[in-house]
Amino acid sequence: MRNGKYFISLLVLIFFSMGVLAMGKEQSYTNKLIKEKSPYLLQHAHNPVDWYPWGNEAFEKAKKEDKPIFLSIGYSTCHWCHVMEEESFSNPEIAKIMNKHFVSIKVDREERPDIDNIYMSAVMAMTGNGGWPLTVFITPDKKPFYGGTYFPPEDRWGKPGLKTVLNSIADSWKNRRTEILRSGESLTQAISQQSLVSGQKTLSLNEGILKQSYDGFLRRFDPRHGGFGNAPKFPMGHSLSFLLRYWKRSGEPKSLEMVEKTLSSMAEGGIYDHIGGGFHRYSTDARWRVPHFEKMLYDQAILAKTYLEAYQATGKEEYAKTAREIFEYVLRDMTHPQGGFYSAEDADSPLSENSEEKREGAFYLWNKNELVSILGKEQADIFSFYFGAEPGGNALSDPQGEFKEKNILYVARAEQEAAKKFNKSVKYIGAIIDDAKKKLFLIRSKRPRPHLDDKVLTDWNGLMISALSFGSRVLNEPRYRRAADESAKFILKNLVREDGRLLHRYREGESAILGNIDDHAFLIYGLQDLYEATFNPEYLKKAKQLTDDMIRLFWDEPNGGFFFTAHDAESLLVRQKEIYDGAIPSGNSVSALDLIRLGRLTMKREFEEKAGFLFKSFSNSILQAPNAYSQMLIALDFALGPSKEIVIAGEPGYQETAAMINSVYKWFIPNKVVALRPPSGKEEKIVELIPFLKEQAPLEGKPTAYICENYVCKFPATSTEKLQSILKE
Repeated sequence: MRNGKYFISLLVLIFFSMGVLAMGKEQSYTNKLIKEKSPYLLQHAHNPVDWYPWGNEAFEKAKKEDKPIFLSIGYSTCHWCHVMEEESFSNPEIAKIMNKHFVSIKVDREERPDIDNIYMSAVMAMTGNGGWPLTVFITPDKKPFYGGTYFPPEDRWGKPGLKTVLNSIADSWKNRRTEILRSGESLTQAISQQSLVSGQKTLSLNEGILKQSYDGFLRRFDPRHGGFGNAPKFPMGHSLSFLLRYWKRSGEPKSLEMVEKTLSSMAEGGIYDHIGGGFHRYSTDARWRVPHFEKMLYDQAILAKTYLEAYQATGKEEYAKTAREIFEYVLRDMTHPQGGFYSAEDADSPLSENSEEKREGAFYLWNKNELVSILGKEQADIFSFYFGAEPGGNALSDPQGEFKEKNILYVARAEQEAAKKFNKSVKYIGAIIDDAKKKLFLIRSKRPRPHLDDKVLTDWNGLMISALSFGSRVLNEPRYRRAADESAKFILKNLVREDGRLLHRYREGESAILGNIDDHAFLIYGLQDLYEATFNPEYLKKAKQLTDDMIRLFWDEPNGGFFFTAHDAESLLVRQKEIYDGAIPSGNSVSALDLIRLGRLTMKREFEEKAGFLFKSFSNSILQAPNAYSQMLIALDFALGPSKEIVIAGEPGYQETAAMINSVYKWFIPNKVVALRPPSGKEEKIVELIPFLKEQAPLEGKPTAYICENYVCKFPATSTEKLQSILKE
């Protein structure tokens, strides 16, 4: 009897185990994304959706099985991409519909901005809105016919749920195919036409367009909180850099006022990480208080440079401090061991070490009791008063319920106000706050970090190389120069093929994807600034070579302007030209500045002529909405002049030579190129690249500065004092 009970128990255990194993097998999915390198694609590799990466296999399957394609585009640090994945793509019921009726393709928009640009244009044309996650239904021959951004799993907020949309599209594909194909054809033609219009040579741009752009910013300026327009507010560094140049050109005080108000408000707001440095992606409110917490490399690069320019223009240390803290964040948390820079950090992070639940901003938020426990009551009271921390939390809005009883640090009150309240000196208050920040940084470093997107992108690294190179000169900090140098070496070693072709993405030892116009333009931009930081002729030589490649691979000979993809790249639905200066400036805008700067240095007329064609090619678009093309107007401002060519002739290692070089970067002189001419016998390499340096040797054995402006050269200066007086004129 005992043996019988044992046998029955054993059978029950076996069947239970089989059930668990079967259930585990049913829940354990792996799709074709598992072989990819993109962190975003790998995040979806275990969805029950039968995902494919973009490629022939997916399109051949769609044609063979006569199915439409469900195209989903996002990136690994995108909050709403995570939400859609958790709600819909991890849902077996929704996955079943997708697998039955569609071929599903995932694309990382940071790896394939060429694909993203095309289908974002399509969704914008269909709906008037865009963003990520981007959801597009396309035919097997890649033509879009329906799309949107985030879809909830079920109908919600008056918006159709993904399940409803999937079933509706599947039914339309079966019963109303002709309408779908007609819609796809019309949309494709509209996108193609838009690309053609952007290349029509029409009007010449002049100084008047700079004034129009300034007027546009003035109309939209928020005088109370800084920034432009209403919430959400984005930190558009290149727009502020344009306004600095307009102030320099016109002397208009309001232009500088808009820049200063915005930079100060951003640096004091919750959009800035007061504990670890660096800016979050954007503010969800008009006061810069409640950010979307992801951090992007390109924001750090663009904003660091803008703060440095404001420091040059005003001499205010607060702007230099913000730039330094941005750089420290990047060098500490965003740097590959071999020298490149990572792409981004997520907005979401686990609530605790043992929790799988993630919430937006969890890494950055503080409970009031937690502050008291870490800092002690007196220090916590001062810190909380200064940074606006409240017992019940301080979020202005919390639609997702993620900030309950949590505090987003922002500068709520000045140090002087805190000193008055607590009857302490301003110096004491400053010391207390700095000490508290150090303590909180150590505690925060033990929290689970947000996901790091550790791919290295050529274009974004080019922006960071530029910012660090510039920062090394303005702040006289060799560490920044070394970091820029190491990144450039990393890119040139790992992201250039044996035949010299530039590539776009590196991750875990793999370099892939042909470089686009942004990769070329941004890296050239960085290399030119790195030349001015190091005066290593090899960087200027490489910039010139890449510029020749850029013209050969991307230039539209009949119409002018650069295509986004090269003539040797994958053939997509249309070959677009990008000019809009959004979160990231366009490749055409940056290349215009590249061509002007490099043309001035190398005396290669073709480069400046190409820049002139660029301005004319896109003049219609620029004249209609000049605020949308701030980076292009920065290039135009340089082209219109006045601009300076500055040559320092002297021994690079000498203190007097270094003093002259440093003095050049003390002033806000954005429209300049700077070269170093070593003493005779050492000048051969640089003279090959910059022929006019041949005659500009040191005078009387002293370091000598040669300054030319508008094709007129001033008398050489052999002292730093004389150079300073010339630069101030």
